[in-house]
Amino acid sequence: MSDKGHILVTGGAGYIGSLLTCELLRAGYRVTVVDSLLYGGESLLGFFAHPNFRFERADVTEPGAVRAALPRDWPKPEAVFHLAAIVGFPACQAVGKQAAWRYNVEAVKRVFELAAGFGAGRFVFTSTYSNYGLSLDGKPVTESSPLNPQSLYAETKIAAEEFLLRQKEAVPAALIFRLATLYGISPRTRFDLIVNQFVLDAYAKRELIIYQRGYSRSFVHVRDVVRGLILGLEAPEDKIKGQVYNLGTDGGNYTKDEIVGLVIKRLPDTVVTYKDLTFGGDMRDISVSFEHIRRDLGFDTQLTVDYGVREIVHVLHDGLIRNPHDEKYTNARFVVQ
Repeated sequence: MSDKGHILVTGGAGYIGSLLTCELLRAGYRVTVVDSLLYGGESLLGFFAHPNFRFERADVTEPGAVRAALPRDWPKPEAVFHLAAIVGFPACQAVGKQAAWRYNVEAVKRVFELAAGFGAGRFVFTSTYSNYGLSLDGKPVTESSPLNPQSLYAETKIAAEEFLLRQKEAVPAALIFRLATLYGISPRTRFDLIVNQFVLDAYAKRELIIYQRGYSRSFVHVRDVVRGLILGLEAPEDKIKGQVYNLGTDGGNYTKDEIVGLVIKRLPDTVVTYKDLTFGGDMRDISVSFEHIRRDLGFDTQLTVDYGVREIVHVLHDGLIRNPHDEKYTNARFVVQ
């Protein structure tokens, strides 16, 4: 058994959580994953033989469910990664405000209070740069920029952040990461994210239909996100307690046209069509500054969007994911490109 510490990961079967679990085990931690398996549990099968891994199926919104899931023969977790959520504005819209609030706000409070009860020292929460909405002055947004949510998803994440930021004197120490738009392969890959979906559509259909073509967003590989999360776990408490960090890289700020260009570079026979679309959703058109996390934690990314495009093409070409259009690879059926 590991003596490096016991980590609880809620939502550990998901896109980020499954890869985070892998890297925590690799680093020598004991890991307990709690997940309701909304999108299945195949992403965890490779860990079951590992002596430092435990899994319990539980719904974080149910009172007492996470507490009951903790292994009785292990010490209580020293840190919690709270990833369990309804992720993305289409998924939140699909389940409705009441359910989205229950999963994305009330569950955060419940799991934080549980972590405080068993004496965890750290609570790492994944939020989103969707909270910034549209940039008001065209400059890169920082952690102190006004929050301007454009979707139910962002509203729930801001409410959860506000709760955690009120716990400045509490134990565990809360740390919030606002993630850029993810891409790349993980044990539970998603194809409802811009880069991943663009590559899939270009590969499978040789066609891309693009909306909001001039909009800028910020992108980060899921493996770099996991590196950043673990850096937050292992950083000195006095440095991270109550902090909010944008997690990504200045080099990941792209317009949609630029992302299309990277896809066409690898799949040159793709036909691109642009359409106008107005909708009530996650209208992000921003660049993001990542100076704070680089200055405080020394974090920068290692992987580029071009690498991510090549990675996804390779996985599709070699048939490593046999049916990428299966619903288990999306958090919601409708994705606005």
